[in-house]
This record gives sequence, structure tokens and C-alpha cells, in this order.
Amino acid sequence: MSIQTTQTETKTEGAVKAGNGEYCFAVSELESIDAGPGYSTSRGGVVEGERMLVGYIHKPKGTGSRMHTHPNEQFNFVVKGTLKGVISGKEFIAPQGSLIFIPANAPHSIVATEDEDVIFLALKDLSHSIIGMAVDGTMSGPHYEPGFQPVSSTSAGVR
Repeated sequence: MSIQTTQTETKTEGAVKAGNGEYCFAVSELESIDAGPGYSTSRGGVVEGERMLVGYIHKPKGTGSRMHTHPNEQFNFVVKGTLKGVISGKEFIAPQGSLIFIPANAPHSIVATEDEDVIFLALKDLSHSIIGMAVDGTMSGPHYEPGFQPVSSTSAGVR
């Protein structure tokens, strides 16, 4: 007789592990983690099962990801606001209620429009974590639309 154990570690640092009696999650109340460090403004709570992960992700208006890839396929369901972007060279606009499909390894960039902050559900297979890698090989920061860049303390006159 073999004893089966449940994996308790997550592929995404800071994610919550589902199972072992944990089956219902208040996703908007989960600890917010950086879901695209070095290339995106995406932040939110992430829950991982055995084969899938779900993120309840927030992007501030006028901000988002630079072109990046990841080895797992992904669906994004827009809960609030509008996302715009490009996947494998094809541009799109995704208002509230839209479902976006991102194939594995497809170069893509997704930004919240300038109108309002965006909340979306990110659903990915667990062949990899929620985090990808910028196409240019750098993790030099997220994408900001003109006028939405953060104000640095030196440019604001603070020394």
C-alpha cells in the first residue's frame, strides 16, 4: 500500500497552496505579491492547486507589462476595466467580461487603459510559476503609458 502525499510548496513565492482542507479562498483578501517582477505592474493574490494557478491581479491604469513570455499557457478574464495589448504580433482591446488567451511561449504585452485600474483573473497551468521573463532579457521595469510614470523623489524636488 502506498501513501500519497500532497505537495505543500508553491512554484510562485508568496502563493497560497490549495488542498489539504483548504478549498475556498477570499481572493481579494489574499496577500498581494508581485506577479511580474522587473517587467510588469501586476500585483495580486495567487492560489496554486496541483496542476493550475489562479491570480486575482490588479494593474493600475496606464501601466502594465513590457513584452515577455512564459512556458505555460494563460487565460486572463477581465473583471473590471479594460486591457489592451499585443500577443504574437496581434493587437487587441479586452473590456470587462473579456477572456484573453495567451499561448505558451507567445511574446505578449498587456496594459491597463488610461481610463481606470484593471482587475483580472489570471489562470495558468503549473508547468511554471506565474512569473515570466522579459523578451529583451532585462528585468528593468514595467511599461508605463505617457504621463503614468511614477514620480521619483529627485524629479519631485525632494533631496
